[in-house]
Amino acid sequence: MPIYFSNNLNRNPFQFDSIGNHWVQEALRRPQGYPQYHYLQTEEGCGVLTIDNKEYLLAEGHGILITPHVPHAYHAVDNSSWTTCFATFGGTMEPQLSQIFGQERVIFTEKEYAAEIKASIDQAVLHFETEPNNIHQLSCDCYSLLLHFSRGFITTNTNDLAWEKYVRPVLQLIEAHYMEDLTADQLCQQVYVSPQYLSRLFVRYLGCSVYEYLTSYRITKAKELLLTRRERKIQEIGRDVGYTDSSHFIVMFRKLTGMTPSQFRKQ
Repeated sequence: MPIYFSNNLNRNPFQFDSIGNHWVQEALRRPQGYPQYHYLQTEEGCGVLTIDNKEYLLAEGHGILITPHVPHAYHAVDNSSWTTCFATFGGTMEPQLSQIFGQERVIFTEKEYAAEIKASIDQAVLHFETEPNNIHQLSCDCYSLLLHFSRGFITTNTNDLAWEKYVRPVLQLIEAHYMEDLTADQLCQQVYVSPQYLSRLFVRYLGCSVYEYLTSYRITKAKELLLTRRERKIQEIGRDVGYTDSSHFIVMFRKLTGMTPSQFRKQ
């Protein structure tokens, strides 16, 4: 039942505060919430979470991301055994995480995607065990975990027709074609709705327009490449994420992160 804690939170762009797997979860109440992002996933058994006076079941293979300072409590169903994996995280880039997660207070992960998130947690736990002082690797592990949420592996009570018919297909198109010369108008054409209508749906479900989501997704992928592909030039990474004009890439990167790609890479 390993659990690991970081001793240098907020010194890196993305940083685990704590992480663990195969953890026999005890009942817990947080009236003031947790100060960092908190992801919790059931490995075995079933848990009950209380958020905003509503109860949610966290069955085996399902997970939930709770944003900072959201009051919550959880316990095992009928006091039975409940085993979880989890991660809490922040970092110097924490203010920008809302661009990935939107404005939702809690985000539930679908079972088919939660398996990939668990694999990322297991990998990070292994690195904590074998390379606890490799801060760069652990920061990359944290970012890899975050990327799952930027790739549409989430659900926010969106089991309605508009989400399934229009929003989800566009998210999948962005994930598959963000590196191409893709525009918001082209995405609208793919689902046969007007740009205005699709943008309203995106704002309703994700808290941003189609263009803002596409831009955020590209910059998110650029951050990953800047950390993991250090041999590639800035303009090459820009092309990798769909920007043929390197000047425009740098402008958009600075707009979303407050720094240039070079400055981000040097952190």
